[in-house]
Amino acid sequence: MATAQPIHRWRAFSLLAVAAFMTVMDLTIVNTALPSIGRDLHFSRTSLLWVVTAYELAYGGFLLLGGRAADLLGRRRMIMVGLAAFTAASLSASLAGSEAALIAARAVQGLGAATFLPAALSTVRNMFTEGAERNKAIGIWGALAALGATAGLVFGGLLTRFAGWQYVFLLNVPVGVVALLLIRRVVPESRVETAKRRYDPLGALTVTGALVLLAYAVAQAPQVGWGATRTIIELTIGVALLGGFLVIESRGKAPLMPLRIFRLPTLAGANAVGFLLGASFYSFIFIGTLYMQQVLGYSALQGGFAWAASGVASMLFAGISQMLVTKGSAKLVMAFGMTVLGAGIIWTAQAPVHGHYMGDLFGPFLIAVGMGTAFTFIPISIAALAGIRDDEAGLASGLNYTSTELGGALGIAIASSIAASHFNTLIHGGDTVHAALTGGFHAAMWASAAIALIGLPVTFLLVRKDEMKAAVAATSIALEPQLEPAT
Repeated sequence: MATAQPIHRWRAFSLLAVAAFMTVMDLTIVNTALPSIGRDLHFSRTSLLWVVTAYELAYGGFLLLGGRAADLLGRRRMIMVGLAAFTAASLSASLAGSEAALIAARAVQGLGAATFLPAALSTVRNMFTEGAERNKAIGIWGALAALGATAGLVFGGLLTRFAGWQYVFLLNVPVGVVALLLIRRVVPESRVETAKRRYDPLGALTVTGALVLLAYAVAQAPQVGWGATRTIIELTIGVALLGGFLVIESRGKAPLMPLRIFRLPTLAGANAVGFLLGASFYSFIFIGTLYMQQVLGYSALQGGFAWAASGVASMLFAGISQMLVTKGSAKLVMAFGMTVLGAGIIWTAQAPVHGHYMGDLFGPFLIAVGMGTAFTFIPISIAALAGIRDDEAGLASGLNYTSTELGGALGIAIASSIAASHFNTLIHGGDTVHAALTGGFHAAMWASAAIALIGLPVTFLLVRKDEMKAAVAATSIALEPQLEPAT
């Protein structure tokens, strides 16, 4: 592909970054709107989590297929297909009048995002030659992705309070339409010209089906019982599908996820830590929001702004993280980030029934979300993307996001199940509703913290210091180039 002029590259990058920010923001924007959605559409307590996990499972489950399609069919083409599906599904979600309609629209949103995002990121990678400009672009992209999760909580609160939960989804429509009109004019087309057009839809369906079934079984277990025949059958089929996915990938001529890629210990470690990061971070956001609204009585607006300070802090800590990754040990930065995330969640789990924001939540939110994520996202991104061959750019970018989003979906299901089980135990034991809710949320937070802290031994066991140094040297992400104005 011919290299575009710098001004065109940055125009294209800005457009893609805004659209990507929108898809990442949708991972969390519904969290503060969940109680309002539940009341209006008559969701049960256990069904409500599917408004979040339907998006994450479709998003994570089809990212790799989206990356493959982008490499083979054309990245700009798949950007437009994915963005069109995401925008149409957002409109459908805003008009949904039932539980099933909203969950289905969220799943299509996730499918659209899974088609768009790897194509967009690999386009960015192809537009900029390796070196300072590419580092600058990927650094800004990563910072926006980290900010998107927290921004979603704030925007979700604002829109729910002043317009209604429907506008949480309707917000995407004008942004998506404008982006679609401009993409063909400013974004260059690229593809892997010599690749044979082989896909792996069976691989995508089996891994997504496995994770949907596992998440559903875990979420429903508090109601039907962990030892119930139904739960055991669902878990068994889910595990069997996951095993089938691994068999398909090991024997296929053009596997969606070539298992050989995990022979690189650092890449395998980065994706394992990414999975744990998603499982702990997204479940913490989900449970923390419910605690504030259902126990402390926060409105959607108050719940959204409660996370705002940690989002700003994340941007500030990101600069420190980048500097430490460049000047020091990226491996230690990753380990520190997961430790801080786990510690912050444990601190939050001490918040009482009648907690206060400044006294009980501000500090742990700042530590867990502000510091923990900033010190983890950046080294994971470096280890997962540096040194990847051009013909596997879509695969690598998709795999990185896949690990985090699938971790998030399963983490939310596990945390919700633990919270519901513990709530039932406490309420039957004579606790008040608020005390039982608090106890359930605390138990879920302890589980989220444990998942985060598993990232510490995984980092030290799998991530190789020499490979991580080589990855940092290849990307050379430095604080100064990322803070220069994009001209």
